[in-house]
Amino acid sequence: MKYLISFCLLMFASWMPVHAASTETLLEQLTTTKLSKLPDIVEQLAAQEDESLLPVFRAWLAGDLHYVKDSNAIVVEIDVQGNDAYVDPFTQVQLEGISSKDVKKIKVNNKLRGLLRGVIARLQLTSNNADVREGAVRELLADVDEDTFAALENLYPKESNNDVKEMMQTALSIYTAMDKSSSQTSRVAAIEFLGGSLENDVRNALLKLSRDSNEAVAAAADKALVNINRQVERYALVDQLFFGLSLGSVLLLASIGLAITFGVMGVINMAHGEMIMLGAYTTYVVQLVMPNYIDYSIWVAIPAAFLVSGLMGVLIERLVICRLHGRPLETLLATFGISLILQQLVRTIFSPLNRQVSTPSWMSGSWEINPVLSLTLNRLYILAFALLVFLALVFILKKSSLGLNVRAVSQNRSMAKAMGVKTEWVDAMTFGLGSGIAGIAGVALSQLTNVGPNLGQAYIIDSFMVVVFGGVGNLLGTLVAAFTLGIANKFLEPTTGAVLAAILVLVFIILFIQKRPKGLFPQKGRAAE
Repeated sequence: MKYLISFCLLMFASWMPVHAASTETLLEQLTTTKLSKLPDIVEQLAAQEDESLLPVFRAWLAGDLHYVKDSNAIVVEIDVQGNDAYVDPFTQVQLEGISSKDVKKIKVNNKLRGLLRGVIARLQLTSNNADVREGAVRELLADVDEDTFAALENLYPKESNNDVKEMMQTALSIYTAMDKSSSQTSRVAAIEFLGGSLENDVRNALLKLSRDSNEAVAAAADKALVNINRQVERYALVDQLFFGLSLGSVLLLASIGLAITFGVMGVINMAHGEMIMLGAYTTYVVQLVMPNYIDYSIWVAIPAAFLVSGLMGVLIERLVICRLHGRPLETLLATFGISLILQQLVRTIFSPLNRQVSTPSWMSGSWEINPVLSLTLNRLYILAFALLVFLALVFILKKSSLGLNVRAVSQNRSMAKAMGVKTEWVDAMTFGLGSGIAGIAGVALSQLTNVGPNLGQAYIIDSFMVVVFGGVGNLLGTLVAAFTLGIANKFLEPTTGAVLAAILVLVFIILFIQKRPKGLFPQKGRAAE
């Protein structure tokens, strides 16, 4: 009977999951082991091939892994409304009654960080999510060792996603190209494959291979680098073009309202920048009112900014501008004074400090086309939004009764008045429409920069340049001029700097106006003069 009990105990012990016990032991050792010995424990934990350890590795990599002094239990530090809190790494359940005095941080250095990144990537190679697998392989590109090569070689035939397979092939090619024990033919073939990749780790590997003692390998690496550099230069031009279009879309939104008021009424509105500022502050106020609905606040802010800036524009036109018709210099001085008043009003209400407007989650991040080209989503949305506003305005001016009256007044004010058009009403609505669109421009700018009292001043001069360059009162000219100046600025900036680029663009416009005083698309007809 005694032997039977011993046998049963032995069988039970052999049946018990050694994996769980060894993992628990290793995690406990993290709390007592010196920093220099921690890499050995990481390797042992990685050998468990347990995906449940990923939260531990990630928290450790981020420097958030701690242990409770009394029990040596592993916990992860998180931020809860500005205060430190601690959760169980496996269940993510917040632990009550634990403060920063009760825990101690598990140390991490650069050597450990590199090791942890590799471990995390290897554990993710078998994930059900293709994006996770691709990211895991990308993490391994910088350090493909023999074990990683063997794992990838084993997984490659089973992989069903083409993007992941291509990334795996890239990793395998890096190892083959760097492995001097491989044949020259294999190494050169691997380098030729790498010549089509834009990954930074691939370029770093090829730079090392270009100094290889094998002349054929070094020559193949040099050729691959030349091919990659050509592609990088092409994508750099695309990136510059995108930023030029982005700047052009902002200039379009900022100047399109000015083109209407300047073209129809002949008013040099120096307070136009403050209409942009009011739109930006309206966005800020909307987010203050609905802090729990930031993702939807932008849809409330657009019509609200249009109404606030539009009503302010109507008020300015009815109180000041209507009394100064035919006196452009006096309207310039009057609107300049109004701009100072509005700036001081905002400083009094909101203080002179800049205000941060939150970006909705669906506008955050970027669209990564490849490792050297990514387009920020907020700029993409603003570009599309600017074109949408332009098309909506064209539709209003071409198809609505207001648009018909606006065109009549802009072509011949006296004749329009004689035909029964209420020119005073048209002036007020036109000024309100132009100011409202400036307010919408402020909503867009609030997603790109901080909101402050001087926000509009940064764009008023550029707006006037766009209007004059495109042709006063011509919407198509405003569109072409805005994107032309935006692209020109961004292509000049890398070689001349931002300030000199702006000066060169200004000089170009001055010279252009000398030759074509009416701009790119001048108004036609007897009233154009």
